[in-house]
Amino acid sequence: MKIGYIQFNPIFGEVQKNLDRTIELITKGKEADLLVLPELCTTGYLFIDKSELQRFGEKVPDGPSTKAWSKIAKETDTFIVAGICEKVSDSEFYNSAVLVGPEGFIDVYRKIHLFNNEKDFFKAGNGPFKIYDLGDAKIGIMVCFDWVFPETARILALHGADIICHPANLVLQFSQKTMLARSIENRIFTITANRTGEDIRPNSQLSFTGLSQITSPKMELLAQSNEHDEDVKIVEIDPMQARNKMITANNHLFLDRRVELYSPLLKKEVEK
Repeated sequence: MKIGYIQFNPIFGEVQKNLDRTIELITKGKEADLLVLPELCTTGYLFIDKSELQRFGEKVPDGPSTKAWSKIAKETDTFIVAGICEKVSDSEFYNSAVLVGPEGFIDVYRKIHLFNNEKDFFKAGNGPFKIYDLGDAKIGIMVCFDWVFPETARILALHGADIICHPANLVLQFSQKTMLARSIENRIFTITANRTGEDIRPNSQLSFTGLSQITSPKMELLAQSNEHDEDVKIVEIDPMQARNKMITANNHLFLDRRVELYSPLLKKEVEK
């Protein structure tokens, strides 16, 4: 199976221009079976008021971006995961990722863990965590800051994900390294599609770290881009590697868990 990502620099608010560029880059990566695009890849990231979400957000699956990605997915016989500002109504928005494939729209994942000022603009998704069987592999989806919470990747792995697709707009320098940990602690492949460049807005700006990457169940870095350049990278993997959960001849990653001791994980309160 060939999996890959697209790294580029969306221009804030230029939805059609950004969408057109994603189509060009998807065509460039057309030999891939699965491609992941960055978070909020048609709008840019740094919103300053909700009127911008009303202008740039799109319905899913009936908006132009999802329709365009569904069309190119059919033409290239590719599954695509892409980040989008999902507009449910004029007052309800989600930081989402759509999954489309050769047969069209499949589903939408709504980011569960919102980062910083995202809480001022988006509602948090409420799951559930889902697995999608693409035939050659089973995938799960998380978006950007979901990486901070190891429970996200663990639940997806427990549900059978071979690959975690991770659209991102990463700004923290250690995020990519943490995804290496997510891959080894769950023995799965991960695809992090990060953006590059900056969003420069009135009174605020953010710089994004690039370094999109693909990691293996053995904590290998199978591919990585640099911090600045637009890039499409594709690697060939064997999804069966993610189904071997043996750490040693006597240790199974999931069967050796001591779940009877993990109840504090389910408590929201933190001991002082």
